[in-house]
Amino acid sequence: MINYDLQKIKAVVFDVDGVLSACTIQMDEKGEPVRTINIKDGYAMQLAVKHGIRLAIMTGGHNENVRFRYEYLGVKDIYINCSMKIRTWEEFLSRYDLREEEIIYVGDDIPDYEVMKRAGCPCCPKDACAEIKEIAAYVSDYAGGHGVARDILEQVMKAQGKWVLNEKAFGW
Repeated sequence: MINYDLQKIKAVVFDVDGVLSACTIQMDEKGEPVRTINIKDGYAMQLAVKHGIRLAIMTGGHNENVRFRYEYLGVKDIYINCSMKIRTWEEFLSRYDLREEEIIYVGDDIPDYEVMKRAGCPCCPKDACAEIKEIAAYVSDYAGGHGVARDILEQVMKAQGKWVLNEKAFGW
């Protein structure tokens, strides 16, 4: 269980590689990365969007397929090729007038460190690097790409009374 007041969470920001996709990436015939996705993560993400929880993606990756997948789920804020995540983080907060304590950031590796130090509730998958686990308020029982987003979003929505058994839970 996440040891944080999840009622005040207004946004959840995800890294992609190692969080929303597994730590290994296949390459297609052109050398482009082919990421895995978790269907249960996708369900939880689209449900969170329906309930007004702002979701964002911040990835250092360059693949536009990431944008296509998460736009399909209703995510509006997708930052591709985000090499300095702290700058993007500051822009995101300013754009939506959010306070850091209202945001969960889910990361797994050193490029996420600066943002995780600032996020109100930093979270990570169980296979995150040691430095990230040390600063995380919550380490999921799930590895990256294997349900960590579902785990975290389900806890947030349950705490806010938004999880299942209402008209928004059924259908896409």
